[in-house]
Amino acid sequence: MYNVVPYLPWIVLGVAVLAILASGYVKAPPDMAYIISGLHKKPRILIGKAGVKIPFLERLDKLSLGAIQIDVKTGSAVPTAEYINVKVDSTVSVRVGREPESIALAAQNFLNVSREQIARKINDLLEGNIREIVGQMRLTEMVGDRKLFSEKVQANAVPDLRAFGLELITFNVQNFIDDNDVITNLGIDNVEQIRKGAAIAKSNAQREIAIAEAANAKQANDAKVQAQEEIAERNNDLAIRQARLQKEADQERAQAEAAKGIEAENQRKLKEVAETDANIARAQREAELKQKQIELKEYELDALVRKQADADKYQAEKIAEAELVARQRKADAERYEQEQAAQARMKAAEAAKFAKEQEAAGIRAVGEAEAEAIRAKALAEAEGIDKKAEAMKKYGEAAIIEMIVGALPEIAKNVAEPLSKVDKITMYGEGNSAKLIGDIVNGTTQITEGMTQGLGLDLRALLAGALGGKLAAAPEKKEEPAPAAQVPAPTQLPLEDEEI
Repeated sequence: MYNVVPYLPWIVLGVAVLAILASGYVKAPPDMAYIISGLHKKPRILIGKAGVKIPFLERLDKLSLGAIQIDVKTGSAVPTAEYINVKVDSTVSVRVGREPESIALAAQNFLNVSREQIARKINDLLEGNIREIVGQMRLTEMVGDRKLFSEKVQANAVPDLRAFGLELITFNVQNFIDDNDVITNLGIDNVEQIRKGAAIAKSNAQREIAIAEAANAKQANDAKVQAQEEIAERNNDLAIRQARLQKEADQERAQAEAAKGIEAENQRKLKEVAETDANIARAQREAELKQKQIELKEYELDALVRKQADADKYQAEKIAEAELVARQRKADAERYEQEQAAQARMKAAEAAKFAKEQEAAGIRAVGEAEAEAIRAKALAEAEGIDKKAEAMKKYGEAAIIEMIVGALPEIAKNVAEPLSKVDKITMYGEGNSAKLIGDIVNGTTQITEGMTQGLGLDLRALLAGALGGKLAAAPEKKEEPAPAAQVPAPTQLPLEDEEI
């Protein structure tokens, strides 16, 4: 193992030297000057850098290098070159010079002194320089040219400050004060001159403004009038064009409405004419049917009663003629009224003729279709009436006989109907049942005889003639007499008019 004991004193000595040197290590900030003095003839100056101060042999002093702001005021009034007492209020900035000579001089005067103490020491120096310059200048020069006053104070103060190792940074005059309001009175004339110039300038400006406003108002009014004239002309042109277009549109619309109305009226006339023709045809067919019915009635009445037939025929003819005449007159009146109304509507519709031709074509097609349908229906009804009349004419006497024979069971049923409402019938004696049947047959016979007397038509003869004809036409065969109670007496029934 290495023995360090012999070297221990040297180690201790080295550590002590290092500790001493470490305790002497210093580092100066940029706004502070460290002055180390003692071993050398000239002190060492450290600004913004580090250094070593040997303990016990050297000492460290500090000097502030920053700017010092000083408010310098003259304590009493200072007479100017015109003997006007004036007080001056100013602000001064000074600092220690960066040259070694300035630092050395500042160290001799302000070493380890605070900034406030430095300001108090040089305040009297600066106040004296200001007083000296005030006594050299006139009041109007100082007040009118503060820069010149500042330059003279700086030129007077810089050599004195340099002797202390200081340099002047700025000098600014804050205010000049006099007890007799001389400075204020000096400004009155300028103020009035300025006010006068301002008033004149204001008046001239107002006059120019009024002139410019009048000119602008005139130009604006001229432009407005011209614009209104142009607008009125354009509106007039627009109104004329709108009126012209409206007139053309009204003419087109009127022509369209006229054409539509005329076409509708034509179709309506066609439809009315078709209906009128159909009514006339129907009336003619009905008249013909009535005539055929009358002829058939005459034939029937000839077969029944001549006088009654003549009367009925005459009555039917008169009724038919009256109805035909009434229908014809009514049709003529309706046709006349329709023609008059059509002429009136045609005259009223001539003002609206042209615009709806397509719609008129559709209306025309519908009207023709309706007229054709009415015409076809009327023809079909007329043909049906003809066939009905022919059928009734051919029916003749056979139909009368068939009607009478078909009605006999219904007559017998109605005669016996009261008996159906009796719950129970009790008969005593013999032959009562035959008597009851005979009563029913006699009641039927009485009804047929009453019909014969009322109509004047011999039903028995008709039935006998019809039966005789059938027997003559049939092969001969032995006839057996029928029981009298089972053969009812022929009855004669009235023939009612019936349409087929």
